[in-house]
Amino acid sequence: MISEPYPLRSALARSWWLLMLRGICAILFGIFAFAWPSTTLLTLILFWGAYALADGIFSLGSAFSGGSPVPRWWLILVGLAGLAAGVLTFLWPGVTGLILLLWIAVWAIVTGVLQIAGGISLRREITGEWVLIASGLLSLAFGVLMIVHPGAGAMALLWVIGAYAIAYGLLLVWFAFRVSAFRRRLGT
Repeated sequence: MISEPYPLRSALARSWWLLMLRGICAILFGIFAFAWPSTTLLTLILFWGAYALADGIFSLGSAFSGGSPVPRWWLILVGLAGLAAGVLTFLWPGVTGLILLLWIAVWAIVTGVLQIAGGISLRREITGEWVLIASGLLSLAFGVLMIVHPGAGAMALLWVIGAYAIAYGLLLVWFAFRVSAFRRRLGT
């Protein structure tokens, strides 16, 4: 039996399309945020809750679709954080803007730290891991900004969330294409 020299790369190559779906969900969420700026806070809450749930599901799908034993803890934690944030959002949709802001900020910080850790663990296996690290840094910076400036109005928050989601989604789609290219080169 031949052992794979880069098991994490192989696992990512098999599930590149899940990264793509995560990115597409983020981009769509960002577009919705810009397309309907006059929507109520409840609509924003529900859109964000749906996005967090989808991101959590696709993260868990990525974690469990790998074949060989690889360190998947960071994707599992990202997935669980997304599921928890989404479920809590739907359980309490009437939550204040400040609480929503803190939920989004904490989720973005946790996701960012885990994406950075995942990118660092990929450094020895693939090139272009910096894109995953960049998406983590973007998420981390977004979360910190949301905590530092909580007094921003709901409309400003909507624009910031939309811009973040589109940028984050584009980085994940870009990373998915890079992983897909590895998949084609590996012939898997």
